[in-house]
Order: sequence, then structure tokens, then C-alpha cells
Amino acid sequence: MFEKLKPQPEDKIIKLIGMYAADPRDKKLDLGVGVYKDANGNTPVMRAVKKAEAKLLETQDSKKYVGLLGNLDFVAAMRDLVLGDSVDPSRVTGAQEPGGTGAIRQIFELIQMASPDATVWISNPSWPNHEAILKHLGMKIGKYTYFDDATCGVDFDGMMKDLDGVAAGDVVLLHGCCHNPTGANITLDQWQTVTDLLLDKKATPMIDFAYQGFGDGLEEDAKGVRLMARQVPEMLIAASCSKNFGLYRDRVGVALAVCANADAVPLTKGAIAALNRANFSFPPDHGATVVAMIMADPELKADWMVELEEMRTSMLSLRQGLAEALRRETNSDRFDFITEHRGMFSRLGLSSEQVDKLREDYGVYMVGDSRFNVAGLPADGLDDLAKAIAAVL
Repeated sequence: MFEKLKPQPEDKIIKLIGMYAADPRDKKLDLGVGVYKDANGNTPVMRAVKKAEAKLLETQDSKKYVGLLGNLDFVAAMRDLVLGDSVDPSRVTGAQEPGGTGAIRQIFELIQMASPDATVWISNPSWPNHEAILKHLGMKIGKYTYFDDATCGVDFDGMMKDLDGVAAGDVVLLHGCCHNPTGANITLDQWQTVTDLLLDKKATPMIDFAYQGFGDGLEEDAKGVRLMARQVPEMLIAASCSKNFGLYRDRVGVALAVCANADAVPLTKGAIAALNRANFSFPPDHGATVVAMIMADPELKADWMVELEEMRTSMLSLRQGLAEALRRETNSDRFDFITEHRGMFSRLGLSSEQVDKLREDYGVYMVGDSRFNVAGLPADGLDDLAKAIAAVL
């Protein structure tokens, strides 16, 4: 049987991890892997998470299954974190999922269940797993222009031109903030323009919200999503706790569905529960319970917000430092856009050949499209990195 399997395309980031590990050079730099790193190159367990886990260890008296929808206190906490007061809670249902990826997968299957002929539109470029999952499910895929390689900003005119091809019943996937892989975000006014288009086209927005709190702050990062949620009849949201709670390996995510009215909630909730049952039965409890405990405890929540803000401002500082170093080395403002981007990633606008040269000659590892992890930047090595980048131009 197994001899009939076909070779699968290699994941570029996983391949990069292997190349980095095999590189014997002492002076090498990993800017590929998408995890937050502190000044020492570590991905720490957040203080509030440590405290909540200690409390959970003391108080948890059973490991029995949770319900098909997971920890409902967690789901409610994530609903409030993402949507605030933009939507009546009676219109929202959701389920705990194994990570943001699991939430995206379940939402795609929900779309397929509700509207098999719908086209899901994704940005070009987008997080590679969006397209990979859609292809695996055999769903129709549309792509809309997003990034301008010349300016390293959003090509909004191109985006709107492509989205004009959206049909009634289609789904348009948007990044809530901190666009992956580019780091370039649409403005609040542009969120409104997209909202108007979706309303006119009778299409449904889907939001991938993996980085809330990593851009301009917890509330600021949600403004576009909430603006849209106030106006559209339906919305789908996949949110992750990997980054803003540092719970990468615990796989903590949520799938939220904003329904047209409260009467539509039971049917939608039942469909999500059935999908969970078919895919994995019950979601893992630990990480979601930790998040629920943090959000319910004012002291833990306050400490979490302080540490999250420290992480966010650290990345902004690294962005500023790299842009300034590149300005000195290139004697130009070519890379000033780095300070305007937000989140863990930016694209430098380098060719694949230049990226290869960075890796081969200087031990600097980034994805072939020149996406790099801002959190992986060495605060004391920005000048050396800028010299290497300038050398390959």
C-alpha cells in the first residue's frame, strides 16, 4: 500500500530548520523560524502562564474529557478578546481547536459543509498553509494581490481590483493584523473599504488572527476586525494563542462564528461540534484552561498584558534598529519600511539569489522570499547583519 504514496513537496521552513542545524559555523543567524525569541535567543514561558500552570497543578483533580467544543470559558474569553463589544455575544458561537492551524482547518471544513461551491480567496502572498489546507480539502481557491514588491507595502488598488471578482457566497480570508509573511497591514480606512465591498458582493469575511497584541497593541490590533464585525451579517475567525501567550507546543486556538442572529447559533454550533468529533473528538485541555485562568484572574491578566507589551515593544525596537543600520550601510531609505511593518515578520524585497548568498556567505538564514523573523534579530548584531545585507545587494 505505502509504495503507492507520492512524494510530498518539502515545507520550505522545515527545510530551512534542517539546513541551519547542519551548518557548522559558529556565527550563523536563524531568521526563518516563526517563534518569538528574547534577547538571549530563547522562547520563554510567560510569567502568567507559569503561575497559572502552578495553580492548575495544585487544583486540577481530573483528566476526564472536556466537551466537544472544549473549554467554554476559554472560548468566551477569546471571543471577548477578539471582538470586544462589537457584536452581541448571543450571535457568536465557537469551539476550542488544536492551535490556530486547527481552527483554520475546522473553519474551512465548516465552509465546505455549508457551501461546497464557495471559493475561498486568500492574499498573494499568504501563509503557505492556507493554500495547502484548501488544496488538500479540494476547495476552490481565489487569490487577490496584496504586496507591492517595489514599495514593500500593501498594493491596495491591486487588492481591490482582484476582489471585484468575488461572487456572492464566496469567502475572503483576511489577516487580522501583522500580515504573514509580509508584515504590511491595511489601514482602518481600507478595512472599511473592504467591508463595503464584501457587503456589496454578499461575501463572507474570514479572519486569521494569529498575532493579536504583537502589532500596535491588543486593542489596536483588533480595530479592523471589530469594525468589520459591526457591519457584516456573518464572519468566521480563527485565533491563536501560540504567539501572544507563548503556548506554541500546547496548540491552543479557537474557531469563532458570528451568525446573522441568535437563532442561527444552535445549527452552527452543532456543525462545529460534529466537525470536532469527526477530526479529533475532544480538544486538548491544558493550554486552553491556562488561558481561561489568566483571563479570569485580574492579577494574572495584568501581568500577561505587561509581558506581552514588553515583547511587542522589543520587536518594534529591533525594527527601528535594523532600519537605522541599513540606512547607514546603504546610504538610502530603501529599508525604512521595516519600521512601518508590524508583527514578527517582514519581507526585505530581496531576490532568491540574494537570500541564498546571505545564507552561503554570511550564515544568515531566512525564507527564500526574504521573509525574516524580527524577533530573531540580534540586538547587538544589527550592524553586522546590515553589512551582510548591503553586501548582497
